Amino acid sequence: MTSAVQSPYSSEQIAAWLRGLLTIAWADGDFDDQEQELIASITKDELAPEANLESLDVIEPEELATVLGRGTPAAENFLRTAVMVAIADGTYSKSEDYLLHELCKALGEPENLLEALRHTLEFHLTEPIEQQLETPLVIAPTKRQLDALQPVRDWLDGLDIQDPRVARFLCKMIPSQCPFERDVKLFGRKVVHIPPLCKLNPLYDQLVGLRFRALSYLADECGEDVSEYI
Repeated sequence: MTSAVQSPYSSEQIAAWLRGLLTIAWADGDFDDQEQELIASITKDELAPEANLESLDVIEPEELATVLGRGTPAAENFLRTAVMVAIADGTYSKSEDYLLHELCKALGEPENLLEALRHTLEFHLTEPIEQQLETPLVIAPTKRQLDALQPVRDWLDGLDIQDPRVARFLCKMIPSQCPFERDVKLFGRKVVHIPPLCKLNPLYDQLVGLRFRALSYLADECGEDVSEYI
């Protein structure tokens, strides 16, 4: 898919950028058939028609820094999208946290924002869903937690989408609705209803806002039909 919009990034930068986001998506090791199908679709559309899952290697932080530059606007915007991809599925694992911190160091970006992310999302996003249902501690984030996260919220809101390939990736990776709400049935009878957990994610508004900005960019700036993402 091509676009008449002039991107400020080179093809090499976008390829490295998308490989970096795929590396984040793979970091937690939970890569089921549906995710494989999604990633294959993204790589085919956005990297190269001949690309396939087996031919795509993860990208090391230093290699990414070599392509995007250290301390550049491209590096900062990449890191914003990387954080969004890490939390888009409602989980923030230790492996994702480690990789993001390594990326921060390589790209010359401050790690203090991710420290706030680590401590405030640790319980809400890493506990297994079954364990969350068994405990009454699953509550909306406290005001103290939200205040602690405000710097990273503001930082994420500063993401400027300037490339249609990155915008399409985000529209595909960020679910259009909460991925967790569902009924659990046993012998055809509902035994428990898992409520929407989106609002338990204190960065949910940032995810929704990013997806909306990506859709608006594709529709308004690139003139693309975005119905497939809605």
